[in-house]
Amino acid sequence: MPPHPAFLLVDRATVLFCGVAAGIAIGLAFAPQLQALLDDAPPPVVADTVTGPAAGQVAGAGAEAAPAARPASNARPLPATLPSGLQRAVAEGRPFRIGVFGDSFGDGLWAALYNQLPRKQAFQVLRYSQQATGFTRYRQTNLEDRLAEQLAEGPVDVAVISFGANDTQGVWADGKAHALLSPGWQAAVGARVARYVQMLQAQGASVVWIGLPVMREARYDAQIAGMNRFFAAQMARLGVPFIDTRALAVDERGRYASHLIDQATGEPFLARAGDGIHMSGRGYRLLTGALATQLRDFAATARGGQAVPDALVPPPARLPPPVPPPVPSRAALPAAAPTTTKATPAAPAAPTEAAPPAPDTAAPPPPPSGDPAPAEPPRP
Repeated sequence: MPPHPAFLLVDRATVLFCGVAAGIAIGLAFAPQLQALLDDAPPPVVADTVTGPAAGQVAGAGAEAAPAARPASNARPLPATLPSGLQRAVAEGRPFRIGVFGDSFGDGLWAALYNQLPRKQAFQVLRYSQQATGFTRYRQTNLEDRLAEQLAEGPVDVAVISFGANDTQGVWADGKAHALLSPGWQAAVGARVARYVQMLQAQGASVVWIGLPVMREARYDAQIAGMNRFFAAQMARLGVPFIDTRALAVDERGRYASHLIDQATGEPFLARAGDGIHMSGRGYRLLTGALATQLRDFAATARGGQAVPDALVPPPARLPPPVPPPVPSRAALPAAAPTTTKATPAAPAAPTEAAPPAPDTAAPPPPPSGDPAPAEPPRP
């Protein structure tokens, strides 16, 4: 006797239900892997130790950003105590040696400080920055070995450091690949940073670290925000001032802006380079203005108000060779041991006094009289 049709219907419904349930279970099991393939997740969040947008949250993206409070122009980034290195320079009868260390962004800071710390006031602003370098790129350039060579040239009284633009990637250390801002990454990079800063402190330099500003590209900016928090935490442990620049180079709503408004004249001026990473010459001076003012005041105090003799005026600096800007990294986790890629060195530039030095990607620093603000944003 054949089965009743109702039993066949129930049997087929049971089989269908079991198949659907199994499919759902398999889908849930593989959901994290699929999400990882489809969604390039932001880097891990580092404990918030400085002000500014959090890692993974870019001002102006998604939720509307709150207006940013622009720091006071007379803020003093260094402690009030006169740096011992400046006192040492006066006692030894030599110029004040201000060393700027970093990557191509450091080149821009060097050019800005060179313009704001006059040679006639016995400032010798030394370019120790090098393009395409970073604490994750030791197979290309070991920054600690390079620093030892630089310090052998003479003492550094005040060291201004800025790294990170090339470090938004994993690091190969102790035979392992560590993802960006992972615990292994922080341990490896943190140890390198600590040794680097302590080398400068050991030879008598007062150290200050300048953080990176808001970036145009959203993912890169999220990585830089996390990097700033990491470096700020490292500097706090080392007793080094950290200058947070994120609130300095944004518009009235805390967003990235190629042009900013001059607070004195109300006129717009070009603040960023076209790559969305570097600053213009005036933009770099915006980031370093308070530091330069404080260093000039310190120098006057160290000299006791006495005039600077011609013998203490250092020679002009040499222009840096032009090098392509760093490209934001898209991969936070290295797939294998990094390969060494060395750029062809450029021919050294001849000394010049015709124009002040300029960074590789930013607009050349203006003449002493200042630069006019552009009437409208540049066209692509």
